[in-house]
Amino acid sequence: MAANFTEQYKKFKHLWDSEAKQKVAKGRHPLDFKNLTTVDSHKEHMAIINYLSTRQTPAIILAASGMCTGGRIVNYLERFLNDKTSDVLFVGYQGRGTLGRDIQKYGPRNGYVFINDARITINAKIHTISGYSAHADQNGLIKFVTGMHKKPSHIKIVHGDDDAKKALGNRYKEILGNTTIVEIGS
Repeated sequence: MAANFTEQYKKFKHLWDSEAKQKVAKGRHPLDFKNLTTVDSHKEHMAIINYLSTRQTPAIILAASGMCTGGRIVNYLERFLNDKTSDVLFVGYQGRGTLGRDIQKYGPRNGYVFINDARITINAKIHTISGYSAHADQNGLIKFVTGMHKKPSHIKIVHGDDDAKKALGNRYKEILGNTTIVEIGS
């Protein structure tokens, strides 16, 4: 999906901002990566894992996490999480009860996780960068709702830790009064 998005983005470069246009004018194309390999099929994906497993070739793998609950990232983690030369960098929120959160929690202690019913010791270095999540924080969500011309009569809070959902729900109740607030999964 990301590869398709990049191709579409290239088609609309006349809409790019001035910074991007300046880079292109100087011969630096922001979306031109000579060593980038996109992987379209599962067969290609598994071939890449096998290739990287048998060679001492440096590589950076970009894979959407989905909190590491499914998709290609799980195959990469299963194969490389126990490798001392690997690093795993999280740039998004990892919810409680997910493989991603367990890796964040137990990785720095050289703990383990279970992937596909196999115990995987975490020898990879685990890093987390905050602030890159596409999700709004509490202030952003409050601002969003209070900025609506017609205030909602019913809000369902479905994402986040239980304490954070409860705090957001309480703030909504304070600000919106009669609005029904439901915290899903609490």
